Amino acid sequence: MAAVDLTTHPGHLARRLQQAHHLLWNSMVSEETTSPQFGVINTLMAEPGLDQRTVGERMGLDRSTIAEVISRLTARGLLDKTRHPADGRRFLLRLTDEGARTHRRLTVRTARMNQVFLAPLSPEEQALFMSLLRRVSDAAEELRDPVSP
Repeated sequence: MAAVDLTTHPGHLARRLQQAHHLLWNSMVSEETTSPQFGVINTLMAEPGLDQRTVGERMGLDRSTIAEVISRLTARGLLDKTRHPADGRRFLLRLTDEGARTHRRLTVRTARMNQVFLAPLSPEEQALFMSLLRRVSDAAEELRDPVSP
């Protein structure tokens, strides 16, 4: 049996794309704050006071992953957790002043990194690429967590 051409496999290409993103992230954005951590910071900048479960849903992260990300950001002093007044099992999350400063600093860097990341594509191709990525990502989310009838 002949070897398959891996460049026709979306998973192989997605892994290579993720590796390129990781390399650019570490060199251009931050070695300390990961892309998922930035995503949580950015989510809380847009919607302060969300609970951990909701942030995880917004980010497409499972419960154990979001718990670890929140724990690390809290330990670094970037997030504050307060108990929900009506449900003591839930914590509401807000950025600290340092978390907001981190968001401002990394937002500029992520914009530059995204320009480099997408530079091989024309502006029209970039828009199409992002649209297609969103569509495939949304479909993949539904596979991971199908909506019950």
